[in-house]
Amino acid sequence: MSVEGPNDPIKEPSESFGAEQVSQEEIAAFERKARAKRKKKKLKQRIRTLEKKLAVYDSDTASKLYGLTPELEKEVAQALAPEKARQLYRLVRPLHAADHADLIERYSGRDRETLVTVLGRYFDPETLTYLDDKVREEIIPLLDEEVLKNALQMLESDDAVEVLGELDDVDQARLLDALPERERAMVEEGLTYDEASAGRLMQREMVTVPEHWTVGQTIDFMRTTEQLPNNFYDIFVVDPAHHPLGKLSLSRLLRSKRPVLVEDVMRTDFHTVPVVMDQEDVAMLFRQYGLVSAPVVDAAGRLIGMITVDDVVEVMNEEAEEDILRLGGVANDDLHGSLFSTARSRFSWLAVNLMTAIVASGVIGAFETTIEKIVALAVLMPIVASMGGNAGTQTLTVAVRALSMRELSSTNAFKFVMKEMTVGSLNGIMFALIAAGACWAWFGDPKIAAVMGSAMVINLFVAGLSGTLIPITLERFKIDPAVASTVFLTTVTDVVGFFTFLGLAALFLM
Repeated sequence: MSVEGPNDPIKEPSESFGAEQVSQEEIAAFERKARAKRKKKKLKQRIRTLEKKLAVYDSDTASKLYGLTPELEKEVAQALAPEKARQLYRLVRPLHAADHADLIERYSGRDRETLVTVLGRYFDPETLTYLDDKVREEIIPLLDEEVLKNALQMLESDDAVEVLGELDDVDQARLLDALPERERAMVEEGLTYDEASAGRLMQREMVTVPEHWTVGQTIDFMRTTEQLPNNFYDIFVVDPAHHPLGKLSLSRLLRSKRPVLVEDVMRTDFHTVPVVMDQEDVAMLFRQYGLVSAPVVDAAGRLIGMITVDDVVEVMNEEAEEDILRLGGVANDDLHGSLFSTARSRFSWLAVNLMTAIVASGVIGAFETTIEKIVALAVLMPIVASMGGNAGTQTLTVAVRALSMRELSSTNAFKFVMKEMTVGSLNGIMFALIAAGACWAWFGDPKIAAVMGSAMVINLFVAGLSGTLIPITLERFKIDPAVASTVFLTTVTDVVGFFTFLGLAALFLM
């Protein structure tokens, strides 16, 4: 005998059970649809909420990624008054060293001095490493002597060398005397190397272990020593004469068992950097093989330092910036340089451009009679020269970049030249048809249109040829293509453009 509870369902007779079952299924289906609609509605609301958040994020991404936001800049500008020093301190103190450096570079004169001195003894030494060279030269005298000495002691040796390298001999000697003996020896050694060499780029702080050590000994050593670099990625295994035998990444070290010998897990296929290697070649080595650090060796092959990827990234940026600026005929310190030094540095390039313009004008003067008789030529000839100059600049930019990245060499130079000549010819033909049609419609003279089209084809062909041959030739003569290529290119395209157009006009229209 069974007893049903108060909440137990009461079963109906069997003949009505089927109908009740169908009804329950319909109810269950309805509830499922209702739940699905509710979920869909909630999902739509969630999507709208996310879209609003994304819209806010997109509109303010840059300011949220970096500590130096536009709002903070406005607050800093309002707090630069002498009576608001405490407020300025609260605004500047939390900034990352890179953001503080950016802020300093955006001001000059008394405002820059205020930004440097307001932190007092809390000035972050890392800020010096992020500053432009010109700006760093200006603010170092503003720092308190004790602050500057403490800053140099806290910096890695390569950063300390970079900072001291900007000072004169008297200031260098004074600050070097304030350093501990070990740090002073490392910095003095770094200052003896060429400014653009691996010796200036490397840091002397590194971790070296003998090959007979175990993984456990190496880990215990790093836990107990106080001479570890602030940032490092690899441990270098050396012999008794301090020649590098292998390289062991920290990730490989931590995955290995303590009793394992270092020589059994180290990599022997590593790249060493000669201390006299140019920093541009060092950057190329890191880029080519995806390195994060590399040991630096002296002439005898002894390990004397290491270069890390963060320093190489800075070199890459500097070299790329330098090439871009040189293509425009300006120096890399024009932004922060003084008024007269900037004007003086640009004068030489403008003088060269003046000479090339005179040469092009001489070509025009030779066809003075032709231009007088056919005035339309004076209207049309700048188009030919301008198109050639722009086409040549496109080719030149590709060539200079390929040369700087070591992607253009004697093995593929001919193929590159032929390709650019063909591209110039194809573009010349297409624009010749466009220009000729426009000339015919404008002046109603098919002969002028034919001359215009022919000159366009010839000049764009020459632009493609000269845009490749000029930088390659300069590179062969050990002249930086980024410096001199533009001047030669504009001269060639202007002279050829004017001479071709006016010469064909004199030949067929007179």
